[in-house]
Amino acid sequence: MLDGFEILTTSGVVLWSKSYAPLSSGLINGFLKDVFIEEKILPSPATDDTSAAQHPSYKREKYTLRWASVKDLGLIFVAVYQSLLHLSWVDKLLDNIRVLFVDLYGDQVKKPHSTVVECNFDDYFDQQVKELESSADTSQRTPQTVQNDPNTTVGPDSEAEEPPPTIPGLLAGRKSPNSAAPSTDATPTSTPDTSRPSTPANGHLLSAKAGRGGTSRRARKAASGKPTALDGLKEKTSMGKAKGKSMRKWDADGMADEDSEVPLDYSVTSDVDSRPVLSGGAESVDMAASGTRTNKGQYILKDLDDEVHSILQNANQKKAQSTPSDTGMLGSSLGAITGLFRNVIGGKVLAKQDLEKPMKGMEELLLKKNVAREAAVRLCEGVERDLIGKKTGSFETIDSLLRLSLSTALTKLLTPTTSLSLLTTITTLTKREHRPYTISIVGVNGVGKSTSLSKLAFFLLQNNLSLLIVACDTFRSGAVEQLRVHARNLTSLSEREGLGKVELYEKGYGKDPAHIAADAVAYATAQQFDVVLIDTAGRRHNDARLMSSLEKFGELAKPDKILMVGEALVGTDSVNQARAFNKSFGPRRGLDGFLISKCDTVGDGVGVVVSMVHATGIPVVFLGVGQHYGDLRTVNVENVVGLLMR
Repeated sequence: MLDGFEILTTSGVVLWSKSYAPLSSGLINGFLKDVFIEEKILPSPATDDTSAAQHPSYKREKYTLRWASVKDLGLIFVAVYQSLLHLSWVDKLLDNIRVLFVDLYGDQVKKPHSTVVECNFDDYFDQQVKELESSADTSQRTPQTVQNDPNTTVGPDSEAEEPPPTIPGLLAGRKSPNSAAPSTDATPTSTPDTSRPSTPANGHLLSAKAGRGGTSRRARKAASGKPTALDGLKEKTSMGKAKGKSMRKWDADGMADEDSEVPLDYSVTSDVDSRPVLSGGAESVDMAASGTRTNKGQYILKDLDDEVHSILQNANQKKAQSTPSDTGMLGSSLGAITGLFRNVIGGKVLAKQDLEKPMKGMEELLLKKNVAREAAVRLCEGVERDLIGKKTGSFETIDSLLRLSLSTALTKLLTPTTSLSLLTTITTLTKREHRPYTISIVGVNGVGKSTSLSKLAFFLLQNNLSLLIVACDTFRSGAVEQLRVHARNLTSLSEREGLGKVELYEKGYGKDPAHIAADAVAYATAQQFDVVLIDTAGRRHNDARLMSSLEKFGELAKPDKILMVGEALVGTDSVNQARAFNKSFGPRRGLDGFLISKCDTVGDGVGVVVSMVHATGIPVVFLGVGQHYGDLRTVNVENVVGLLMR
């Protein structure tokens, strides 16, 4: 885990810092003294483009310090972590933070005699830590052993890293069953104080095992008031033999007898569930982290790390322009593809045989990004048609032509042809027709339909809309209870933050979901709700019997928008799923959009977005990026294209 990060000047003035653990001031002071004052450790020639990976590590006490600098502004960026850990992403973090800080606050630092920089840099730093840490976790699934860095330099007060002595009684080559697991490459992301509970539950508290001596175990339990085994034996003896559990009786039709005391339908509201909602029952959500509010009062969801990525992209473009043009895309996934064009010189007209191998490499790249083969082939064919017959300029590389053509094809495919402004559509319809706007959520089993519905509900509540959530999953056990918990939490958040209102409409299990949806829409119209969110049962797309009921559902519920939830992990099968659900509502009705869940689990493998749009021509409206109500984002086509071409 990262212990600390500081941004300071060469004169020792700290401009910004963040600590995850207490650190001694002598740690940074010793680093500045040994590296920049006494020059005991000679860093690499400092330029604005010098990567942190080119500087040797500095070790002091039990910590390792990695750093980067900006010579023109006199800035030093220092990351501190324990030497036992191997954080492979620290150098990338230093380079990105350097670019972001200089771009945002470079003008303030350039002012003469600057000692204070007015900045709110925490959000940018936390975003980079979370992104780089997650990418490292997905690319390094197996534990890695810590290797000695040949460039590592040990400070004067550092401790020698020696293997611990062998524990007596253990044979060589065997591990102790109680040995600690290897530390992972994880850093706690800084979140608002109210977003997650900071105090562990009683069941999660760990207590140290008492040693020998002192009072006995029985005496300590007696003092604490906990019952001992002997007390339980006495109680059983005094009470006699306990009554066994009575068995439920079933008749010939598979129904329980009427005299059975315990009900089977647990969706019926009980006294426990009807208790008033407490103000502290649900975790608070940081609204600023998931979106912004316009001057008209509308709450707009953020794109996927739009601002940070744009700053880093502009910096990379400036760096690429300053480097020679023949370097190509070194370090990029497309570098291997463009390497196949080395025999093509400038000024040549490209033919089909010149593109055969590069197109094969591009197809493999898209498949690695979870793009379905059918969609990958279509994209490659479009790029090939675009490049055949094109003449390269004298100083124009094939690298730039290939990247531009693929980017154009992806952008054309993903850009929606209609407006995706859901708030504008809802406001217009409710005012014109004086009825609620109905949204239905469909999808296969286990993709996160109910969770995605609750995220969408929270987004609409932030715009002060009144919602009616309808439980139409009358098949899966626990589906109604799950929505009841979400409705309770959303009600608590709404009352606490002063948002819109939410209510749950349920009829239990075993009933026709199409009629429940129709009754719910009528109820919402009478009660003047703004939006109706209908949850449906998950179903396999290749099961004709289950898919056939969706046409009746569409005719009775008449939803204004049908969103299909697809998960980012599905891969090639996304094409079949999207086409099957799009055809299931009859010849006159289809899907209106996709909501892709679990996007935070795939890194840059967001190819399912391309696959579903390719299969149906229907746009992706939202992306789910986490497990909290605020983890919902809109789609930014440029960011998706950038991830696919990374």
